[in-house]
Amino acid sequence: MKCLRTQPELSGSEELLRRARSQEATQMNVKLLGMEGDRDIQFLLQGGDLLKVRSPSWKKTRYFRLQEDCKTMWHESKKTFKSKQTFSLDDISAVRMGRQSEGLRKYTEEQVEGRCFSIMFKGRRKNLDLIASSEEEAKQWVNSLERIISNISDLSCQQKTEHWIFTCLRKADKNKDDKLSQSEVKNFLRLINIDVDDDYADMIFQKCDTSKSGYLAGGEIEHFYDLLTHREEIDVIYGEYAKTTSCMSPENLVEFLMKEQREKATLADAHAIIEKYEPDEHVKAKKLLSKDGFLMYLHHPEASILNPDHREVHQDMSQPLNQYFISSSHNTYLMEDQLKGPSSTEAYVRALLKGCRCVELDCWDGSDDEPVIYHGYTLTSKILFKDAIKAVKEYAFKTSDYPVILSLENHCSVEQQRVMARHMSSILGSALVTAPMGDGMPANFPSPEKLKGKFIIKGKRLNKLEAIFASEEAPADETDVTEEEESNDEDDQEEEEKRKKKKKQKLAKELSDMVIYCKSVHFHGFEDAVRNLSFYEMSSFKEGKAMKLAEESGEEDPGQIALLCQCLLSVGTK
Repeated sequence: MKCLRTQPELSGSEELLRRARSQEATQMNVKLLGMEGDRDIQFLLQGGDLLKVRSPSWKKTRYFRLQEDCKTMWHESKKTFKSKQTFSLDDISAVRMGRQSEGLRKYTEEQVEGRCFSIMFKGRRKNLDLIASSEEEAKQWVNSLERIISNISDLSCQQKTEHWIFTCLRKADKNKDDKLSQSEVKNFLRLINIDVDDDYADMIFQKCDTSKSGYLAGGEIEHFYDLLTHREEIDVIYGEYAKTTSCMSPENLVEFLMKEQREKATLADAHAIIEKYEPDEHVKAKKLLSKDGFLMYLHHPEASILNPDHREVHQDMSQPLNQYFISSSHNTYLMEDQLKGPSSTEAYVRALLKGCRCVELDCWDGSDDEPVIYHGYTLTSKILFKDAIKAVKEYAFKTSDYPVILSLENHCSVEQQRVMARHMSSILGSALVTAPMGDGMPANFPSPEKLKGKFIIKGKRLNKLEAIFASEEAPADETDVTEEEESNDEDDQEEEEKRKKKKKQKLAKELSDMVIYCKSVHFHGFEDAVRNLSFYEMSSFKEGKAMKLAEESGEEDPGQIALLCQCLLSVGTK
């Protein structure tokens, strides 16, 4: 067994030198971020103690501080073999003041509301719930983090590249002597995601080591990077269009954009690109674009070959809703697996921020007459139905203004269904569609454009929508309340019979009346669907079932294919 090796202790003079170099690196990064003398970044660099919250019993003090790269937060950990933990500011999606996270609402008291804040991460990383020593300190943390994140996002392409390369160089320079040995150079290449043959890297190293010291420093490092990232094809393209004193004029750039990029470009567009990407101020003053500026532009998403018109919604959004593919989520509330993973309102937030327009709520009876959401008959944790609706209301239209469908998988008693209806009505207010839009019985769906900012309930309904406009109340359909996917195989008929024999659960009228444009029904074949179902009635299929129906319908009669497509649009798939 090998002994664990620890870092050798530095002498007093070595420690002073290390601190001086660290301070120099910090000042360089602060300058690159354009935050010299800024109070917010100085606060983060100094850092402070915060109470980290994970559960009612796990609340521990940790010291948080911004590292010298000005992009990484560090905090001490008490875990064995993991004394330090870090996270990048680039991984933060939001910093929320107060008890806005599910964890802080569950594990803290209302008295500490002003001292609480949460750091929300992109991807699947768990939120960081924190409590400061005072309300003023909590506001300072939130304001400082938001300020530096905003500054980082506002950096130009050149500034971001400089900051990234400088940070990688500092990480690669293990002994902090401002020089790179051959082994440190290879570490640097790994950090910047450049995979080259060792012999080729050694050859370039020797070529750049003009001092023959066995190390690269200063301009030698810059020369090494230039040689390594040289793109001959870029030289050819640039040389073809740079017809003005070896630089691109605005006219040359317009020609490149129209001919090579297939863009509708103007001189104003060319001037904007030069102003944004040209790193040499003298060249920029002459309204020209150097090769470095051209390369900066090509590295930016703005130069993507995708049609720039498609960066925003460019389709016709005035057609009926069923004419569009709708980004949908299944078991939206789950953060991890569907057997024992945690359920969280944060899962709804993340789905909606990614542009999801249909979220699922599996609703069950909870304690204290409050419905809960979880994956039934499993060990997944539970969240309150009303908390999920609040989260949906707050984040539904952050990414898109188009309607959000709330797909109810309803397993609740009539009493708690009424609670569900009250919560949706009070929380969603006028944004909830509770009656057909327009005058009279509709013959088709409204368009996404007309439904902007609206919520639509998908679930069971006691009768047809036409009953709203009937002179006398129509009889209620005999249907069970729960919406389940249709059987995947004919061999499952036995399970279907068992389900039918179960006592049918009643549906609360208050909840039924909220289902307008997305009524869930069972599927009894395409002919039945075309003959008996209205445009707003739809069924859910497992993928295998949908594929099987498509194959069988196509085999029976090729002429049925068009009918099949129409029916699939009418009843929907899942």
